[in-house]
Amino acid sequence: MTEVTSPILQFEPFVSAVDAAFWHALTTKKLEQLKLNDASQPLRGYYTPGQLAADNQAQVVAMPSRFCVPAQGLEMNDDTRPLNAYSVSGALINTNTIEEFRKMDKNKLFSEASQKVWDAIHSRRALDHPELLSEFLLLAFADLKKYKFYYWFAFPAMMPQPSPWTMKINKTLDEVYSTDEIASLDRVYQDYRSGVSDGHAMYFLLKYNQGAFRVGRLNEWDDFFADCAPDERMIGFVDPSAQSLPGWPLRNLLALAYEYWDVRKLNVLCYRGKNTSRFLHAELPDNSYYARDEVPVKAVGWERNAQGKLGPRMADLGPLMDPLRLADSAVDLNLKLMRWRLMPDLDLDKIKNNKCLLLGAGTLGCYVARCLLGWGVRHITFVDSGRVSFSNPPRQPLYDFEDCLDGGAIKAQAAANQLKRVQPSLNATGHQLSIPMPGHTATSDEELQQNIEALSDLVETHDTVFLLTDSRESRWFPTLLAAKANKMVINAALGFDTYLVMRHGTKLGCYFCNDIVAPTDSLTDRTLDQQCTVTRPGLAAIAGALATELMVTLLQHKDGIDAPADRAGDATMTVNPTSILGLVPHQIRGFLSHFNNMLIVGQAYDRCTACSKKVIETFTAEPLTFMKKVLDDPLYLEQLTGLAAMKEESELLLNDDWVAGDEDEYF
Repeated sequence: MTEVTSPILQFEPFVSAVDAAFWHALTTKKLEQLKLNDASQPLRGYYTPGQLAADNQAQVVAMPSRFCVPAQGLEMNDDTRPLNAYSVSGALINTNTIEEFRKMDKNKLFSEASQKVWDAIHSRRALDHPELLSEFLLLAFADLKKYKFYYWFAFPAMMPQPSPWTMKINKTLDEVYSTDEIASLDRVYQDYRSGVSDGHAMYFLLKYNQGAFRVGRLNEWDDFFADCAPDERMIGFVDPSAQSLPGWPLRNLLALAYEYWDVRKLNVLCYRGKNTSRFLHAELPDNSYYARDEVPVKAVGWERNAQGKLGPRMADLGPLMDPLRLADSAVDLNLKLMRWRLMPDLDLDKIKNNKCLLLGAGTLGCYVARCLLGWGVRHITFVDSGRVSFSNPPRQPLYDFEDCLDGGAIKAQAAANQLKRVQPSLNATGHQLSIPMPGHTATSDEELQQNIEALSDLVETHDTVFLLTDSRESRWFPTLLAAKANKMVINAALGFDTYLVMRHGTKLGCYFCNDIVAPTDSLTDRTLDQQCTVTRPGLAAIAGALATELMVTLLQHKDGIDAPADRAGDATMTVNPTSILGLVPHQIRGFLSHFNNMLIVGQAYDRCTACSKKVIETFTAEPLTFMKKVLDDPLYLEQLTGLAAMKEESELLLNDDWVAGDEDEYF
């Protein structure tokens, strides 16, 4: 008579399902926290009991045995998950390069993960912490430039040798118990689950005697089954499978049952909820065993890819991402990479949130704006009174030929629009505004009042003011307003082959502090070569870059606008102890003919025509009256500050010295 062979007990493997938001969270953590650290990171996932669903033809189909990693998977303190889900802990290994991902010793990695699970079984820790039976591994590489994520899950499961478990019975629960009994079982389990951890809820003991079900913990085996015959003992697990085959978590539970209780025959409840659970009876052949001392331990568990082969999967989020968000992330990428090796303490948020006001949308304004974009600044405002002319586009990179037509586009608005074409999420605006200047009489009090209020509001609502206009006197009023509001000021000015880049400070001199004359009209009666800013073409790009870098360096200084000036002699220091980006100079004077820079320090002057206390107080008291006097007669500033009196005293002293010198000649 032929012996009937029982079918091999097979298991439904997990199918990973990673929330797209998890990859975004991994990107953020990689850039801002992990950087080059590729050590194992704790990870959290979950699965739910097997589920059935209706397809388009209203046919009931079994859902895959999903293992999910939520958006908060890296946040071990945030256990956000669906109501009927069971949390599982694991490990993430995220490599730094795709080559490392490919060349990683997968066998060694899996053996270590499998050994960890077996050690939990062999040491009996899994009795008290059954969740250790479900630990998983995720090997990944995040291509942060292309937003492609390569990953491979492993769910280590112990294997008996040489023969596998066999399946004697595999039935739906309603083939074994009545409807009332199934309902009773579900109530008993739900009551049990509400009082235990997820681990004890995922793996449990079950018995049915005297017409009632009882559920217990794995570590209660002896007492729990004291009144049961061996064939009445049952172990249960939350089954993520909706197929006729049991789910993957059963594999390690069977290994635990053999190792702890030396059982080769087991009744198993595959708990999938009230109406879809299954009952099976499994047996391990007499010649089979789980090796205790074999290294590596016999195990399986690498997930197959979409082609059904052992290999990694790839999630390409580029097409799914909002293009605006994609552009933002790309802008920040290079900046955040600076913090991986070179500048770990670089405060990018301070730069990103810094609101910049650019007075002048010409050559300097264009280059400064592009550099600010490179540093991730998100708020840029232009102020300029002009329109784009045909001579502008070759030297001013924010304009093109189309901007010159029909009388020329408004410069400030055209510059802002171009920046938004480069970075659509940028908060860029342009204001066509005439800056009041000493020696340039206003056409009306109403217009002057509007310009005063408009520029004052702009200075007040921004953090950094860039002085990038093409005349000296046009920088005077913004300097006054910035000093009054205690704003950071970065000033850049060009000669033919020389440039000045400087910052204003509370104790450092402003652009006008070295002057002994008031600024006046320098634009009237100019020849053509004087009307245009005639400079070597590369000069503006150099000065614009230095102006931007000076602002960024100052923002990283612990004292900010009050930072003391570093001198030329400090250049021998490789790193300034108070600034992570190096020296924080007051003035940089450059000479392109010599390819040389000089660092100069100038102190604030109490008779300055722009930032002195007397000027600020007089303007604050009567803004319109004060400005009318200055615009009509620039010498008023000299009288107000005491410069006129000082010059008179100097002339008297010179005359006295001349007279004294004449008398000495007669002796």
